Amino acid sequence: MSDIGDWFRSIPAITRYWFAATVAVPLVGKLGLISPAYLFLWPEAFLYRFQVWRPVTATFYFPVGPGTGFLYLVNLYFLYQYSTRLETGAFDGRPADYLFMLLFNWICIVITGLAMDMQLLMIPLIMSVLYVWAQLNRDMIVSFWFGTRFKACYLPWVILGFNYIIGGSYPMDLGGRNFLSTPQFLYRWLPSRRGGVSGFGVPPASMRRAADQNGGGGRHNWGQGFRLGDQ
Repeated sequence: MSDIGDWFRSIPAITRYWFAATVAVPLVGKLGLISPAYLFLWPEAFLYRFQVWRPVTATFYFPVGPGTGFLYLVNLYFLYQYSTRLETGAFDGRPADYLFMLLFNWICIVITGLAMDMQLLMIPLIMSVLYVWAQLNRDMIVSFWFGTRFKACYLPWVILGFNYIIGGSYPMDLGGRNFLSTPQFLYRWLPSRRGGVSGFGVPPASMRRAADQNGGGGRHNWGQGFRLGDQ
């Protein structure tokens, strides 16, 4: 148990709370402590009955059962892997910026869910984080099941198809304008540990420094391939 506790505490803070909620809420529904009917995002109940908790519970809830357990576990793994990589990579030392990105993604997904009658939002939010990671590492070669290898920029679409098979654009323009800035109250709550560009939609400082050192040209460094799940 101590090993599990040490592993859990080693997860970055925002990913840790997100992961814990994604385990706890389905467990509450599975045990019948709260009826799952209150955990889905139903537009009528949210808009007309003022059941304002539904966008939040629908983000963490997933109906785990014999036919959906594998899909749930796979996406829980994706949450842990790619949220951790983002929080300790591109957003290292900037928890406020990472939380703001998640909130922005979540709001867009909730609006889309209400418009398209999407009752569960767990997988869409995980996919949005995976998409951001893939765009920041788009030229990295990754390996998927059965030894298939491709650039990371294609990974979200592969996993989207994978989810569709087993379970029946967040755009990011690197080098573009900084359209969104993280609110100052998030910085007061989650102060940055080092300097850097606020908000998202622009390259991380580390990527800009690498580009400057390479003179903005020359041969491209494709990076080292790795298998999914390797650190």
